[in-house]
Amino acid sequence: MATPPKQTARDFDPDVLALFDDYVHGAIDRRGFLTRAGRIAGAAGAVGLLAALSPQFASAQQIAPDDARLQTRHVEFDSPKGNGRGRGYLAQPAGTSGPLPMVLVVHENRGLNPHIEDVARRIALEGYIAFAPDALFPKGGYPGEEDAARALFATLDQDTARQDFVAAAGWLQKTEGGNGRLGVVGFCYGGGMANWLATQLPTLRAAVPFYGPAAPLEDVPKITAELLVVLASNDARVNAQWPDYEAALKAAGKTFALYQPADTEHGFNNDTTPRYDEAAAREAWTKMLALFARTLKVPA
Repeated sequence: MATPPKQTARDFDPDVLALFDDYVHGAIDRRGFLTRAGRIAGAAGAVGLLAALSPQFASAQQIAPDDARLQTRHVEFDSPKGNGRGRGYLAQPAGTSGPLPMVLVVHENRGLNPHIEDVARRIALEGYIAFAPDALFPKGGYPGEEDAARALFATLDQDTARQDFVAAAGWLQKTEGGNGRLGVVGFCYGGGMANWLATQLPTLRAAVPFYGPAAPLEDVPKITAELLVVLASNDARVNAQWPDYEAALKAAGKTFALYQPADTEHGFNNDTTPRYDEAAAREAWTKMLALFARTLKVPA
């Protein structure tokens, strides 16, 4: 029997996609999504829509956790201004010699789930030491289920969590085998964190925020990293902040580029859900790697 084609955002009513975005970002809960989606597709249809739109980690995995080309492990680090201790997933090429550039990988608003660990492995295979901290570590870590993770995430003190990411960046920049050159990439919540970290880390060389909230405008002059800002086209919530952020970056003379592919949804880089856009994600990934290679890798 032939495998049915994977669903894409174009297979869903735009109103359903908007409801799912509200659900993912905590504006409505599971019951709220099912109730409102039920008005569009009926009760049974709403359940099917939620299942179809929810992440499928196993089928989307690109790099196996035990891939022999990599060394991976979970490590803890000190975070004296944050929660005291942090924990993250470290991935780096196996059997390499010479110092490697480093990339901090920041998750969405569900903590360090299997998808973000896979993203860290993908980056590591490109010749980087990749480190993905888990903001949920003080709460016991990613709980293994997205609804539970989202609910747990809402209980975090975000000022303290931000300091954990600052500590993680400091730990990574000093880790053995690194060349001292640090970049960051983040998605949604992590995109906002990447923007914010760019205002906090003077030694950060590159930041790639995927569809994340803008940095505080008053702090934009402190940015020293080069930015690649990645936005979806159909993402009114996040995109509303871009004009002011762009103006602030220009006024402060910062180096940045925007990539905003047409007909894309918030989360288009995440290949575990139908919002994934393969062509746009591939191009964004190519642009990210080009920026990291130019700013983080030491010339031969």
